[in-house]
Amino acid sequence: MAKLGIDDLLRHDAGLAAAPRPGPRRPMSAVAESIASHPRRSAMSATILSGLVGLTEFILLVGGGLLLRSAYLRTGLAPDAPYAALVIGSALGLVVALQYLHAYDLASLRGAVSRVMSVLAAWSGVCLVGLALAFAFKLGDQISRFWFGAWYLYGLLALLLSRLGVRLVVKRMLRDGLLDRRTAIVGGGPAAESLLRTLDAQADSEVRVLGVFDDRDEQRSPESVAGYPKLGSTDDLVDFVRRAKLDLVIFTLPITAEDRILSMLRKLWVLPVDIRLSAHQSKLRLRPRSYSYIGSVPVLAVTDRPIADWDVVFKWLFDRIVGGLLLLALAPVMLLTALAVKLDSPGPVFFRQRRYGFNNELIEVFKFRSMYVEQSDATASRLVTKGDPRVTRVGRFIRKTSLDELPQLINVVLKGDLSLVGPRPHAVNASAENQRYDAIIDGYFARHRVKPGITGWAQIKGWRGETDTFEKIQKRVEHDLYYIENWSVFFDLYILLATPFALAKTENAY
Repeated sequence: MAKLGIDDLLRHDAGLAAAPRPGPRRPMSAVAESIASHPRRSAMSATILSGLVGLTEFILLVGGGLLLRSAYLRTGLAPDAPYAALVIGSALGLVVALQYLHAYDLASLRGAVSRVMSVLAAWSGVCLVGLALAFAFKLGDQISRFWFGAWYLYGLLALLLSRLGVRLVVKRMLRDGLLDRRTAIVGGGPAAESLLRTLDAQADSEVRVLGVFDDRDEQRSPESVAGYPKLGSTDDLVDFVRRAKLDLVIFTLPITAEDRILSMLRKLWVLPVDIRLSAHQSKLRLRPRSYSYIGSVPVLAVTDRPIADWDVVFKWLFDRIVGGLLLLALAPVMLLTALAVKLDSPGPVFFRQRRYGFNNELIEVFKFRSMYVEQSDATASRLVTKGDPRVTRVGRFIRKTSLDELPQLINVVLKGDLSLVGPRPHAVNASAENQRYDAIIDGYFARHRVKPGITGWAQIKGWRGETDTFEKIQKRVEHDLYYIENWSVFFDLYILLATPFALAKTENAY
């Protein structure tokens, strides 16, 4: 579903939207502090669960069909063309049909036994269509009728047992909070109360509301709404979303309250969270396709968390597989570099620096040490410049060639707090023109909506190296945001392949 185009509105006039800048942390209420401090259990995306169920059913049908054919006809597992076409085509047809019928939605997977019967009916329909096509293409005499009947019955039993098993697993996961979407409601009053009661009425919902945020005073905004505590105002929400690792924020404000909504979104768009506008009580009636649904509650999508669901899986696999291969291939170069660093000046081989990672969390990044130990600057309070006396002889070479960055493959492959490709992580006190980056670039922290990377779109487009001016850091941030909004595995691959050519340009690397 298309978003409302809020990103463009937020960047209107300023190039990037204003966002809260770090300062003294606002004290949260005792209830909000307790929730935010409670460790979150790892949860699975409902989209990934649905995909795994579909893949499992496809494998069950194809595998069963091939095994039955091999056992009945006493041939190998490799089928001839008519059998392969019928087995794969029917299994794929069922998955597509069930997707169209929303049979992979969480509500269906956890639903009543009647939902399982509809899956079996869909399998019967697909088999009839497959049989009709086989006869239409005059393949009937090449396919065993006994085998086909056995495969059809096997499919009924396999799908029945699969769906009943999935139903039990999903209910257990929901009960244990393994599918939770941690949610906050923005806005109070009758609209919020109605929304919360509707969400509560949905049995086994994956939406877990933690509380309500409302800017109105105590007289107009009670301490709880429909049994859920008021956790603070929208000024408290940004910090709460980060610390409590929320998945979803739902606005209950009317669409007509445009100024209030935009004011709040300017604070929230830098966060890695889905933002929805409830249409539960809206009198505005849009086309059905304009809405998405949280259970039975219609909502309008405002912003989506970038790189979510299956994209997270693909990026994780890309980082681990490609990163692991690079780590093995570059191990000899890393050993030689480590030896050169050790022989050039006394001190450790590695330099560890705290930098901002995903969701503004602090991570420890590995680099080969390029400065004299006694002059190292762990907080990057002073940028390295051309001819900087703090840099060793070997340090100048490895910084120009970016060999000092190679240990970050350890962060990617072993620690998992970096990606191969993403916005470059900056040190906590990194500054340009004597001002911290976040103080001079509105929306700076939006680049932390995804995991940072060893290389990125900004680096291959020429914005690598020293960031001593406002323009340089602004261009970096603009390229980082472009990468986030346009991410794909192929985009990552392109950036990775282009990186060696970008490294050949060393004029900005000191």
